[in-house]
Amino acid sequence: MKYVLAVLAIAIGVAGIVLGEADDSPGLQLLGVVLVVGAVVFGVRAARRSRQQ
Repeated sequence: MKYVLAVLAIAIGVAGIVLGEADDSPGLQLLGVVLVVGAVVFGVRAARRSRQQ
């Protein structure tokens, strides 16, 4: 379930980056990048924790 949330957050972040580029909005692009990076970090941490158990 955690991986699904990470993938969903990445998809929303990528959509924000694309829409921000089309609208020429640097703030939306930045929020998209932050969301993607945060989701990747969350996914990696979840994967590491599941392998340790």
